[in-house]
Amino acid sequence: MMDPKITEITEKKLIGIRTAISLSNDKTRELWQQFMPRRNEIAGFLNNRFYSMQVYDKNQDFNSFTPNTMFEKWAAVEVTDFGAVPEGMEPYLLASGKYAVFIHRGPASAFQKTYQHIFGVWLPNSDYELDSRAHFEILEEHYNPNDPNAEEEVWIPIK
Repeated sequence: MMDPKITEITEKKLIGIRTAISLSNDKTRELWQQFMPRRNEIAGFLNNRFYSMQVYDKNQDFNSFTPNTMFEKWAAVEVTDFGAVPEGMEPYLLASGKYAVFIHRGPASAFQKTYQHIFGVWLPNSDYELDSRAHFEILEEHYNPNDPNAEEEVWIPIK
């Protein structure tokens, strides 16, 4: 796996839906099945990219992270403003900051290998530490989680 691109982002406005999940009770598929048919209700899209976001407790110690650790999972899009949030959806202000951006290639089912590389190899051997901001993946408009040639950007907050 290639080294990540290190980049700074400015604050971003997202609108989407969220659910509480854990790795052992993963409802990601259901979340996206709920979100995708309603995405066109959102006004002011900035682009045709989707955000699959994880929001962890600010005090989360990733050394004690288990398959049963709960966190928020979001399906969202970036918007120009929060003027019209559809019923049943929520706004989220993604904080500015520094990120390590990795590319995951392959189906979503193979993501664990990418995750293990990021947190088991790259991060411990880098000059960075994990920051307590949202983690997210950016998915292009026609992303298919079952495609063996799929690509997604994996954004890990660092400091």
